[in-house]
Amino acid sequence: MTFKGGSRGEDVARDYYETSDVDAFYAHVWGGEDIHNGIYAEAGEAVANASRRTVERVAGKVADLLKPGAAVLDMGSGYGGPARYLAATFDCTVTALNISEAQNRHHRDVNAERGLAGLIDVVTGSFQNVPYDDGHFDVVWSQEAFCHSPDRARTVTEAVRVLKPGGALVFTDLMAADGVPAKTLEAVVSRLRTNELATPEFYLRSLAASGMARIEFDDLSEQMGHHYERLIEEVRAHEQELRAVISPDYLTALLTSLALWVDAADRGQLRWGIFHCRRS
Repeated sequence: MTFKGGSRGEDVARDYYETSDVDAFYAHVWGGEDIHNGIYAEAGEAVANASRRTVERVAGKVADLLKPGAAVLDMGSGYGGPARYLAATFDCTVTALNISEAQNRHHRDVNAERGLAGLIDVVTGSFQNVPYDDGHFDVVWSQEAFCHSPDRARTVTEAVRVLKPGGALVFTDLMAADGVPAKTLEAVVSRLRTNELATPEFYLRSLAASGMARIEFDDLSEQMGHHYERLIEEVRAHEQELRAVISPDYLTALLTSLALWVDAADRGQLRWGIFHCRRS
C-alpha cells in the first residue's frame, strides 16, 4: 500500500532517509536493522547488539498483548528490524508504516528472505494521518521516529486514535531535557533536519491529555552519550571502507555531528527512554 502526499516537514524526513550517504551510514555503521539508540551491557559492545537489546526491552513492556494474531502498528518502521523481531518472536501481525519508500523496498525484500512477508505489511505513508480506522491495533510501537514529525501532538493523537480499548502505546524518542531552549540544541539536531526536539514533559502531558492511563517513562538517558561515542568509534575504525560508500564531506560532517551529540548528552541536555501507556 502506498499513500501519497505529506507536509513539508514529512518531505524533509523522507529526503533525509533517502539520501545515499545517510542510507549508507545506517546500513554500514548502525547495522541496517535496528536504527535507534542502544542499551549497552559493556564497553565496546557492538552497536547492533545494543540496539537489538533496546527492541527486546521495549517489547517486554507490551509482551502480555503480543500474542499470535495480535495487530501491531510500527510508526516509522525504518528498515524493519523491530517489525521482524515482533513477528518472528510473537507470531503477531505487524503493519509497518514508514514514509521512505527506499527503506520500505529494503524492508520488504528482507521480510521475503526471512519468510516473514505474510506477517508484515509494509505501508508507505505518514503517521500524521494514519490510514486505519479507530481502535484497529492492539499495540502501537515506535522507536526514534516521532522526532521527525512536524506536528508531534497530532502524531500522539493518531497513535492513540488507532488503539483498541486496553491497547498499549510504547515508544522511544530523541528528546531535549525539560527546560533546555531549542536554540541550545540547534547545531545538534541539524543532522536530523529538524528545528527542535520534544521533551519528556511534552510527551507525558500529551499522553495524559489524550486519555491514556498507566503512563510510564523509563529514563535511559545515561545510555545516550555512550551510544554516540560507539558510533564515532565505529566510523573511525572503518573510515577507509566507509569512504567507498559515503562521501568525504558527509563523513567529516557526520563525525562533527556525532561529537555534538556526545557533548550535549554529557551536559545533560538530551533525554531518551521508553514511554509506555495503555488506552482506557
